[in-house]
Amino acid sequence: MFGSILHRMILWELLKVFVMSLIGITGILLMAGIVAEASQAGLGPAQILAAIPLLIPSTLPYTIPATTLFACCVTYGRLAADNEILAIKSSGVNILLVVRPGLLLGLAMSGLTMGLYLDVIPSSHRLLRQLVFDDAEELLYSMLRKQRAINILQMPFAIWVEGVEGRKLIDPVIKRRNAQGKTEMTIRAKEAELHVDMPRRKITIHLKAGTAVSSDGGNNATFNVLEPFEVDLPPNFDAEANRKARDLTWNELLEKRQEWEKEDAACKLRIAAGPTDLPPSTNVPPDDSPEAPKNLRKLRTDEENCRQQIIWLNVELLMRPALSMGCFCFILVGCPVGIWLSRSDFLSSFIVCFLPIVLLYYPLMLCGTGMAKEGRIDPLLLIWGANLVMGAVGATLFWRLLRN
Repeated sequence: MFGSILHRMILWELLKVFVMSLIGITGILLMAGIVAEASQAGLGPAQILAAIPLLIPSTLPYTIPATTLFACCVTYGRLAADNEILAIKSSGVNILLVVRPGLLLGLAMSGLTMGLYLDVIPSSHRLLRQLVFDDAEELLYSMLRKQRAINILQMPFAIWVEGVEGRKLIDPVIKRRNAQGKTEMTIRAKEAELHVDMPRRKITIHLKAGTAVSSDGGNNATFNVLEPFEVDLPPNFDAEANRKARDLTWNELLEKRQEWEKEDAACKLRIAAGPTDLPPSTNVPPDDSPEAPKNLRKLRTDEENCRQQIIWLNVELLMRPALSMGCFCFILVGCPVGIWLSRSDFLSSFIVCFLPIVLLYYPLMLCGTGMAKEGRIDPLLLIWGANLVMGAVGATLFWRLLRN
């Protein structure tokens, strides 16, 4: 009978502490950590304000487990400190009924976290990347205001400025790089302006009183504002470029894994068939050609790449539910510890409970995930190992709690 007054009272206390602590911890993490990092990365104030709602879902998988444990320690610690647990047991009520609201909260938060991982967090990542890269011109200017330089290896140029006034770059020094990354021309100007054309993926640079020196030190040339020049945006300067597994929704992960599995099967067939059995459209040299060993090595490299991509996707598919289940595992530990400590001082009970989790659960999860990506041991055991350990500890604590 979960609808009793006792259950409703405990659940209400749990929810009050949980909501208040979730808002506080999420706000602190968002403002002190992520927003500061975004500002240092070159995002402007308008972009940061627009990004805050998109950053909140990414912080919740880290704050929800901690606040769930905090609410559990506070609520059951207060009940035990006020001798209400003792009074409930004296009236013949099983202690398991008292902790049932906490278990319900843990299961609910695990389900909520998994729901965030399924679609909300990857979608917010995509919207955040679109927000940043759709206004690439503002991003470049913000980087110049913050760092006084743009020097990214993937970009075909580097810029250093003395300052930025509005849309004007003061005393810019621009170095154009070739495909090998070597400087082929150094350009100096009194002022400059940047204009980004995203459909054409071009950056137009307008110079005022500019001079250019080639890499050999000769061929000085003077540019003015009527003679702008263009450079290409780097390939990764795009919202859809370099998307990682964590940026994919659950369905996209499954589709991507199926694509890599098909590619892996095709590579295996090509290797097994041999160059002479492949159709002419593949342009593979015959067995006696000097290029045959090189082509075979390429096929094996492609096969290894497919295998690695499949492993990473499988790890991501296992890691999301494992991290989500951490909320319930934390509750299994937090309820008995909160009751045994019997302290109204919520910080001490929370620290006693949270420190072992920080020192045990997350290192196990990180190590297991890293080893699983290497593909040497069963990833299911490695990734869920931290939850199994916490579940075993929690079950032992519950068994002792029920006995006592």
